[in-house]
Amino acid sequence: MARVMAVCISEKRGTQKKNIGECEVVEGYGLKDDAHGGNWHRQVSLLSYEKVEEFRKRGADVSDGAFGENILVSGIDFKTLPIGTVFRCGEVVLVLTQVGKKCHSECNIYHMVGDCIMPREGVFTKVLHGGVVKVGDEFVIEKMGEDIRHPVAAVLTLSDKGSKGERVDESGMYLCDELVKLGYEIGAYDVISDDYDEIVKKLLYYADFLDADLVLTTGGTGFSQRDNTPEATRKVIKREAPGISEAIRAYSMTKTKRAMLSRGVSGIRNNTLIINFPGSKKACIESLEVIADTLPHAIGILRGEEGECGRSDKM
Repeated sequence: MARVMAVCISEKRGTQKKNIGECEVVEGYGLKDDAHGGNWHRQVSLLSYEKVEEFRKRGADVSDGAFGENILVSGIDFKTLPIGTVFRCGEVVLVLTQVGKKCHSECNIYHMVGDCIMPREGVFTKVLHGGVVKVGDEFVIEKMGEDIRHPVAAVLTLSDKGSKGERVDESGMYLCDELVKLGYEIGAYDVISDDYDEIVKKLLYYADFLDADLVLTTGGTGFSQRDNTPEATRKVIKREAPGISEAIRAYSMTKTKRAMLSRGVSGIRNNTLIINFPGSKKACIESLEVIADTLPHAIGILRGEEGECGRSDKM
């Protein structure tokens, strides 16, 4: 029988989680007061107690929460479970959304002992139903998943007025709704100002921390002095993907010649594809229409799940 061995939170990002023994779990957020909770697919992290004990036997003096786990559980090897597996702990219901993670920088534990088990042994979940979880609670697998991983997308709206609540963000909300219909999980949706540094910060967060497969930005691609999205995107990406933006502009040019004034760019950072859309809802509808069918192949290549782009129609 699996049991909860530790319940850990950190109230500030960048600080080690600590075992507090008992905590409220909030539906759609994560553990109450935990800095890593939020409206995304990695609300609660789980780690096997047995894996931590094996690590400790190697001479490492690590405390509960040291690997960034929220809930430490004895009796379940989480990394062997498929995406979509549902867990229950009392009234709390969690669904498995990600197995392991990519580490883009070495954590404190790695610097201390030369290794960290969370990237290969830890899993992440979303909260389907809230409640209270405490040390000693039974932790059960209620339903096995089917190992279907939905690609994770982030949507970023750039608008000075929108960030102040002076304008309704129709474009960003449209993109979120359409991406869900296309089978994406929305890992993040934000509306921020056109400030260059803020845009760079958000894009880095989506790619390096959220591990998003796709990032769509809307707004800030024109000729105004405050239109900084292309420059901020170029700062973040490591490889350009110009064909995507060229296709968007070519299609939009059939609607209006002013489409040539869009400076949007597209590119890749690690395994994240970032694409700039114009700011209007109409332009977002047209842009997504152009690239929607090709995105799964592009994301599959970045994941290493699909082969080259070239395809012969000859049998």
